[in-house]
Amino acid sequence: MITQSDPDQESANQSGAKGVGEKVSIPPDWLAEFEAAARRPLEVRMRYSFIHTYKPVMDDAKYRSFETLENYRRWCEDNLPSWLGYGRL
Repeated sequence: MITQSDPDQESANQSGAKGVGEKVSIPPDWLAEFEAAARRPLEVRMRYSFIHTYKPVMDDAKYRSFETLENYRRWCEDNLPSWLGYGRL
């Protein structure tokens, strides 16, 4: 079980940075949600832990195959939005 820190410490923690081993105040509603989730069976937690996010272009075809890794990289650069993170560094 997770415990909350002393309310008097909360005002001291307003500065931002926390020291190693220092207790952090957890809002009661967050703590209640965490503990409720922890009581759920693993199968249920796994089902709700993965969220499908549509990825433009990537999700528009059933599959793609490339002759070489270079062809795949070139295709990514030419077709995918940069925010997906498939570009070269």
